[in-house]
Amino acid sequence: MQLRTLLASVLLSSQVLHAADHDIVIYGGTCSAVIAAVQAKKMGKSVIVVSPDKHLGGLSSGGLGFTDTGNKAVIGGLSRDFYHRVWLHYDQDASWVQQKKSEYGGKGQGTPAMDGENRTMWIFEPHVAEQIFEDYVKEFGLEVVRNEWLDRAKGVKKDGDKITSITTLSGKTYAGKMFIDATYEGDLMAAAGVDYHVGREAQSVYEEKWNGVQVGVLHHGHHFGQMNISPYVVPGDPSSGVLPHINTEPVGEYGSGDKKVQAYCFRMCLTNDPSNRVPFAKPEGYDPKEFELLVRVFDKGWTDVFHKFDPIPNHKTDTNNHGPFSTDNIGRNWDYPEASYERRREIITEHERYQQGWLYFIANDPRVPKEIQQEMQTWGLPKDEFKDNGNWSHQLYIREARRMIGSYVMTENELLKKRPTPDSVGMGSYGIDSHNIQRYITPEGFVQNEGDIGVSTKGPYEIAYGSLVPKKGQGSNLLVPVAMSASHIAYGSIRMEPVFMILGQSSATAAVMAIDAGIPVQDVPYEKLKSQILKDGQILHFDGPTSMRGIDPKSLKGIVMDDTEAKVTGEWKESGAAKSFIGDGYSHDSNAKDGKSSLRFEPKLTKPGKYRLMLAAPPNSNRASNAAVEVQYAGGVKKLKVDLKSPKAGEGVYWIDLGEYECSNDTAITISNEGADGYVVVDGARWLPVEY
Repeated sequence: MQLRTLLASVLLSSQVLHAADHDIVIYGGTCSAVIAAVQAKKMGKSVIVVSPDKHLGGLSSGGLGFTDTGNKAVIGGLSRDFYHRVWLHYDQDASWVQQKKSEYGGKGQGTPAMDGENRTMWIFEPHVAEQIFEDYVKEFGLEVVRNEWLDRAKGVKKDGDKITSITTLSGKTYAGKMFIDATYEGDLMAAAGVDYHVGREAQSVYEEKWNGVQVGVLHHGHHFGQMNISPYVVPGDPSSGVLPHINTEPVGEYGSGDKKVQAYCFRMCLTNDPSNRVPFAKPEGYDPKEFELLVRVFDKGWTDVFHKFDPIPNHKTDTNNHGPFSTDNIGRNWDYPEASYERRREIITEHERYQQGWLYFIANDPRVPKEIQQEMQTWGLPKDEFKDNGNWSHQLYIREARRMIGSYVMTENELLKKRPTPDSVGMGSYGIDSHNIQRYITPEGFVQNEGDIGVSTKGPYEIAYGSLVPKKGQGSNLLVPVAMSASHIAYGSIRMEPVFMILGQSSATAAVMAIDAGIPVQDVPYEKLKSQILKDGQILHFDGPTSMRGIDPKSLKGIVMDDTEAKVTGEWKESGAAKSFIGDGYSHDSNAKDGKSSLRFEPKLTKPGKYRLMLAAPPNSNRASNAAVEVQYAGGVKKLKVDLKSPKAGEGVYWIDLGEYECSNDTAITISNEGADGYVVVDGARWLPVEY
């Protein structure tokens, strides 16, 4: 009896030792995974990164080099350290191979030159980001295993609500005290039985305005607008069949929920340096008929192909989706979040084939406008990026997949400051941004995109600790910093790479505290967690300017009013898709053409006199050429028709000169969409004193 008791005791001891192989097991190879591991190691814990990916960094090393930052002042801790290391790299002349540093200039560099220790750079080449993540691995002695894929069917072992180990498809088991799911897909979280959601919630679920199906809402210009393009093979003839990339199912009712997710794409790194350029090759399975919709868009006069060829160092780009038919493979990813690994690989291959076909088509098909084709032929893939993957990114842009339904769900109400956020563990500030989710046929028989949303958060917002942990009883030793707990529309802002690093660091900090106290992650004392997070340089609250995304109106000459200061009549939407604007965005009328919307600017002049009056409006070919403007001045009222398509750049803003007027304190500028033949877009107004 004593022998059996002794053997049982020895067996139990060995199991306990096995379960403590690592203090923290992190599943995923994203930027959040690496940063979480660094934080755990800095706090004295043993940690292993179990990565299904060969390359570390996710999107940050996979092509997203033109960082979506929002307000850089709220990016702190190890997240900011990453961008400081980017600056250190590009501060060396040897880093500028295809381009001189002076030629590129200071674009993307954040903090002042006198603050040498904290200089940052937010724009970088993919291989530079990957090297920085690998430097973290070496510097902190991180244990990383690669190409290890979680056995999602039976690879998660639990004792009650506590995960004890995970097993990968290769049969390897990794045991630990705490687990962090740092994947875009939330695979560990889902396999552990934690509640989650895929797709859009109905507006009624969390009392949100911008969630659910947004049919009829046209933001950003990533739609067909009033082009009135036929979706049929033979224009106007439904019997001829529907063109590729159009969903024939009903679009859904406004505000209703669905299981569809916003479009994916590859953030392409391209170059126009002939010495480093690989011409676009015809992909296997290429069919030019797949791009008939794009031809019809070109035929309508749309030419804005290169708007999102955002420049990164050494004559390269971070190229993102732009326009009604671009690199987003709309509607071809809905099953990705829950799909098997095999099916996901099929989806990834399909996206790669589509996007490479899009490039090849524009560069070679005779139906493409000559000037666009000639420009595209100057671009290609860079020889020195993604060398083991045909110079193509190894990471598809998983804009959203599963989202945990955790202890606290972040919604647009927290982001828009309609209600307070409890227990901040980091901040976000990028605009609420959803890409299109479906392409459908309107009742009038035209093609249209749906799901694209761009709404300003009006400055930084806090992110709740409860959004990183499961509900009590579902996972007492699991944290989820990437597929975290947020509604579809709130996740559209939170899902930025700097924020994933912030949340990864906070998650690791909480995991360490839960280990030390022997408590569930849901019970980590917030004040203690807050103290450590602040000590480590994170930003949890912000009382500074509401926006650093655009140009501060106070920095401009004269009396400048942002569009947010205007008196509003009718329905106006917010956007921030243009490259330059005042404040945190600008207003547009959704191309309503109903004559019901106007903005009136009434400044407080310091003194009467002669002023040059101007309107600010980011240009685009879809703007109205005849926007109705009324100028109220000392001599009366002058009515104008102004062209919003091509304002002139000045001081980083695009201005339309309305002329010189004698003005007193009752001066005003009013712009409306009455009789407009395109989008009425307004960024602000200015009264510039005329100097004699």
